[in-house]
Amino acid sequence: MSFPKGFLWGGATAANQCEGAWNVDGKGMTVSDASTAGTLTEPRYTTYLTNDGKPGKAIMLEELPEGAHRAVLDGYYYPYHKGIDFYHHYKEDIALFAEMGFKIFRMSISWARIFPKGIEEEPNQAGLDFYRNVFEELKKYDIEPLVTIFHYDLPVHLEEELGGWNNRELIDCFEKYTRVLFKEYNGLVKYWLTFNEINSPILLRNYLPNYSDSMVREAIQTLHNQFVASARAVRAAHGTNPEMMVGCMLGGTCSYPLTSNPDDVLANQKRLQDDFYYCCDTMVRGEYPFFAQRLWDEYDMKLVTKPQDFIDLKEGKVDMITFSYYSTGCITVDENAEKAKGNFTTGAKNPYLKYSEWGWSIDGKGLRYFLNELYGRYQLPLMVVENGLGAVDTLEEDGSVHDPYRIAYTKEHVLAMHDAILDGVNLLAYTYWGCIDLVSASTGEMKKRYGFIYVDRDNDGSGTLKRYKKDSFYWYKKVIASNGEDVD
Repeated sequence: MSFPKGFLWGGATAANQCEGAWNVDGKGMTVSDASTAGTLTEPRYTTYLTNDGKPGKAIMLEELPEGAHRAVLDGYYYPYHKGIDFYHHYKEDIALFAEMGFKIFRMSISWARIFPKGIEEEPNQAGLDFYRNVFEELKKYDIEPLVTIFHYDLPVHLEEELGGWNNRELIDCFEKYTRVLFKEYNGLVKYWLTFNEINSPILLRNYLPNYSDSMVREAIQTLHNQFVASARAVRAAHGTNPEMMVGCMLGGTCSYPLTSNPDDVLANQKRLQDDFYYCCDTMVRGEYPFFAQRLWDEYDMKLVTKPQDFIDLKEGKVDMITFSYYSTGCITVDENAEKAKGNFTTGAKNPYLKYSEWGWSIDGKGLRYFLNELYGRYQLPLMVVENGLGAVDTLEEDGSVHDPYRIAYTKEHVLAMHDAILDGVNLLAYTYWGCIDLVSASTGEMKKRYGFIYVDRDNDGSGTLKRYKKDSFYWYKKVIASNGEDVD
């Protein structure tokens, strides 16, 4: 049951969750740098100073008080500041990826490491050099970089002084940033992703209880500006090197109707349209889908656009579709249905599935279903660029880590991908999320571990940062060496 020849096996990370070195070598501050640690029951916070200098905190992703500025304050722990120190350990980590047999490694570039404020005329040379060194190290082992250009770490200056992605000025800032990347790394990077989980602004209305209609309107405008910015980036990449492949990246919001009640079926269809297809249709087809006006009307949205935007969208259609996939949800109109709610999951509980400690359903067959749906709708190459299981691991005295639960989870999804390929889906790559332990984006924890490689670092930041190979390391190495044939 081997995979197609040339299938790209690998893993995925994000700069803000693993790099560390948050204020080193000219890097500017990002919105992520003011995010505290949290737990499954305690939210992460964004810390700030008010205009009159008073310290405060707001639940991460919620709005700050008017006039407040993000700040790093005494008495709080900020796990992103050091991450797992990939900045100083990248050679060691890439050697471990190569030992597993990686063909591809997904990573992101921190915008503020290239343009500290996002508005400078010239890029920060130290930042350019760091990523060049990483790419050259990957090439040494014949590992293809898959580079996310923007992964939730906007330079804080662009957010607070320009107003973030609701301001159209950021489209031009992003275009300058991407043109520098494409020119600088031409010949080193073939595969690019513009925005990580670009649909996340619209998804937040399902997760945050205080997400008002005005916030949804801001999210829809943010998405428009990001669509245009992404399209311009695609055009710039193709103009730099026609061999470059640029993809969209979305949070995979695969869901089912809880019952055969037609109201549940319609509610699920609407959820998929609004949460996923609204973004994917626009980036793949170069125009808004037929149901966009229904969504805009629902929130009394008057989209601010320019005629050139729609030309850009047409000329900047993506080459491939990539997405994250961790679990599935169930949608129902029955308000009394049992809820399945963990961190950043919503919907009714699926009685046919098991759930992780963090409330995520485990559903390999859902991945096969979702791959078929996406390929049937778009007929573009696909990549699964995030998939994994967060769990508590135990480092034994002999340095081993036994994680059969992670192997079982990953095996289930590898088998599902193989079945989807047999169905006829054109699947190019699989990059397991958090292939090396990193800071959890949702909870800010280290104990919620995903990796095949254990990093000795605790929730409070203590630890040696030494790397250890888990049992899943050797299992994934075997899977890759057999091209998916040996998964036992």
